[in-house]
Amino acid sequence: MKLGRLGVWYSTDKLGGAEQISDFVKTVERLGFDTLWYPEARGHESFSVAGFMLSQTKTLQIGSSIASIYARDAFTSRRGMISLNDLYGGRFILGLGVSHVPMVEGMRGHVYEKPVPAMRSYLNAIAKDQAGAADFPICIAALRPLMLKLAAQMTQGALPYNTIPRHTAEAAKILGPGKFLAVEQKVTIETDPARARALGRKELSHYLVLDNYRNAWLGMGFTEADLSNGGSDAFIDSMVLWGSADKVKEGLRAHFAAGATHVAIQPVHAVGDTAARDGILKALADT
Repeated sequence: MKLGRLGVWYSTDKLGGAEQISDFVKTVERLGFDTLWYPEARGHESFSVAGFMLSQTKTLQIGSSIASIYARDAFTSRRGMISLNDLYGGRFILGLGVSHVPMVEGMRGHVYEKPVPAMRSYLNAIAKDQAGAADFPICIAALRPLMLKLAAQMTQGALPYNTIPRHTAEAAKILGPGKFLAVEQKVTIETDPARARALGRKELSHYLVLDNYRNAWLGMGFTEADLSNGGSDAFIDSMVLWGSADKVKEGLRAHFAAGATHVAIQPVHAVGDTAARDGILKALADT
């Protein structure tokens, strides 16, 4: 499995129906991005929408970031991964994650287990009796050291989300050579501080109530004060790169300098402003 330098991260929940999804993935491919990553959305089922996006493109890789291990059993994930790659020229990457308590227990009615043992068990089940399991295009969402070590031991690499270059450097050391480190980074081409931070606070509001992210951010050096009242300016500025295209590119390059092998940019924009979304991608495509 090969992963290029630059990708895009975007939720299909923001895209509406088939026509909008098709237009978007074709735009991402036309602009030269290597991979489009998408989450386990509330709307379209993860593997189904992956198949549609693959059918609308020719060279673009499609990666789940992430498909929840509580959404389908390991056998189904393995067969889905193999099927999508057989049908679409080996362009699907299975990114897995443990999700969050509200999504697992509240929405799905499952019991949320300890993250690392649960993921290890799931990966073992995917690989069971499979001669080529070591080459499966699988990676996992990982922020804390133990999950990063598991990514290095059992998968092709890690997908850190909502992070900073300081964390990227630490993650690269834990993963070691030969593994990919695909970092998500939120961006907006907005030079007005108030408008940029307002966009950032709105985008981050639903993450600030999730313990997994709060604990990871505290481990990165942020304080409870940084995570209160919508997030401090310093916190928002770290999570969402904003300013001119050149300034944002500088922030993206900091992840590469810290050891990222791939950066997936997530365009942050006003709801429904597809022109701003596509403008952000076009401005940063040559980072």
